[in-house]
Amino acid sequence: MRTNVYVDGFNLYYGALRKTPFRWVNLRTLFQLLLPNNPIQDIKYFTALVAARPTDLTQPQRQQLYLRALATVPNISVHLGHFLVHEVMMALVVPPGQPQKFVKVIKTEEKGSDVNLATQLLHDAHMNRFDVAVVVSNDSDLLGPIKIVRNELNKKVGVLNPQKNPSRAILPHIDFIKQIRAGALQASLFPDQLSDQHGTFTKPLGW
Repeated sequence: MRTNVYVDGFNLYYGALRKTPFRWVNLRTLFQLLLPNNPIQDIKYFTALVAARPTDLTQPQRQQLYLRALATVPNISVHLGHFLVHEVMMALVVPPGQPQKFVKVIKTEEKGSDVNLATQLLHDAHMNRFDVAVVVSNDSDLLGPIKIVRNELNKKVGVLNPQKNPSRAILPHIDFIKQIRAGALQASLFPDQLSDQHGTFTKPLGW
């Protein structure tokens, strides 16, 4: 059955990859391991370009290297949302009876990735581009499009869950779910060094 995979990049990163040695993961290899009976056509990866932070100036370079690695794999497309970064005043926790105190913080909000994923999922289903859609996310905000694709467009929908616990809201409305575990991630890493039309590049230090 023709299978497309729709990846919420931040849900995957913060649920299964952050602070692990598996961030240099080849998504096609990973999904082929987890879905051995599904002929995977397209993998659509939804993310946003990060900005440097005072405490992590090289974060954008690491992300660009990973996106460059993904570009070496056939039939993986990257779909970009955007970040909003701004300073806001937020309340501190103070003991009862003490005057409220505030502190200025840098607030980062990722915008567009979940909407882009939902839009592409629905569009591809309407265009009959797959028989099975696999969503890599545990975000219950995707429940609406999942229900439409499954119940009204008669497509099968599965979830590869990067989080510790599956969303109870999504579980009754999908055909299958699999956990993304460390063993599969470890078996799916890119080589440390890759080449493309621009030359040779190496995975980021610390990855």
